[in-house]
This record gives sequence, structure tokens and C-alpha cells, in this order.
Amino acid sequence: MIVEIIILAMIAAFLGLRLYSVLGRRAEHEEESVPNRFDPSGKQPPAAPPSAAAVPVAANPQPEITGVLPAVERGIREIAAADSRFDLTSFLEGGRTAYTMVLEAFWQGDRETLRDLCDDDVYEGFVAAIDEREAAGHTLENKLIRIEETKIHSAQLDGRMARIALLFVADIAAVTRDKDGNMIAGSLDDAIESRDIWVFSRNVSDKDPNWVLDETDEG
Repeated sequence: MIVEIIILAMIAAFLGLRLYSVLGRRAEHEEESVPNRFDPSGKQPPAAPPSAAAVPVAANPQPEITGVLPAVERGIREIAAADSRFDLTSFLEGGRTAYTMVLEAFWQGDRETLRDLCDDDVYEGFVAAIDEREAAGHTLENKLIRIEETKIHSAQLDGRMARIALLFVADIAAVTRDKDGNMIAGSLDDAIESRDIWVFSRNVSDKDPNWVLDETDEG
């Protein structure tokens, strides 16, 4: 019986030594692997450089453009990429202002203002209409009541020439008077909806940031 106990004790001791040997080497291996994760100075290695996909591509980002055809959005993006000063929100506001100024200048026969805002062809068309009106002794007593909607109709960059067409939906009260001041057409009490498509253009290489009206059409 004593002999059996001694033999079992020897076996247990042998197994214990083997287990300690295996666990000891494993623990040492794990402890040695830790310094390899960091620099010995305690600083982490530099991070890998960001991929090209993480670098913004657009140098002149524009607000989200909704409700337009893909070709129109593409045209706006191309214009913005070619002209670092282009801002869609400011352009739309400027377009509404130009629409108001051109209409009022035409109604009043203000050729000087029209000259500043229009290209040669459009200017000549307005002046011809003014000359005809004045020759007949007629005057306009029109009033822009409100601009209901301003929407991008088309946009394109042709070489360095940017062209953007805007659709204006407006309510206008129109009255025509003869040389004696008598009303011969229209009414100031009933506004009529007007739908106009005006094209504005600008050479993006020019220092002058102003756009000019280079085409008008009914919408």
C-alpha cells in the first residue's frame, strides 16, 4: 500500500513539473510579445496615411442640389470646379435681383441699366422694343407683384463659358397707356402669371465676377 502511494506521488509530481514547464514557457512567450506592439520608448508607431478616397475631391463644394436632372447637377458641379468664386445660393439670389432690375429697366426705358446687365444681342432686342414703344407714344405702368419660384432649368460649362438658365414664375400687373395717359391695355388690379426662362452667362476666366443676361424665352 505504501509502495502504491509513493508511486502515485511520483507520478503526480512528474505531471506537475510537465504542466509548469508548458505553462511557464507559454507565459514567457506572451510577455515577450507585448513590447513588439509598441515602440520601446512608449510611443505608438505612426498611423498609416489616409487613403486617397478619404481626401475631399471638390475644391468648391456646393449645397445639395435637389429636384433637377442629373445633367443639370453635373453642369453646376463643373462650373463650381472651374470657378472657385461660384456659389449656387448667391447666384440664385443674384438671378432674382437681376430679373427684377431688368424688367423694371425695360418698362421704364432705362437703357443704361439694361446695357450693364445684358449682352449685346439681348440689349439690342430690348432697345428695339423700347424704341418702337416710344415711337408709338406708349408707356408701360407695370408692377412686379412677387416672384413665386426661381428654379434652375439648365446648366453647362462650354470651354470656359458658363451658362445657367433660370426659370422664373412671377405675378405681374401690366398696364399700357397711350401718349395722353389713357389706359389702352392691361389692369393693375389683376396680376398675370409670367413664366420666363432667362440664360445668364459668364467667362469663368474673367476677373469680373458678374454674370450677364444673354438669352430670354418664355417658360
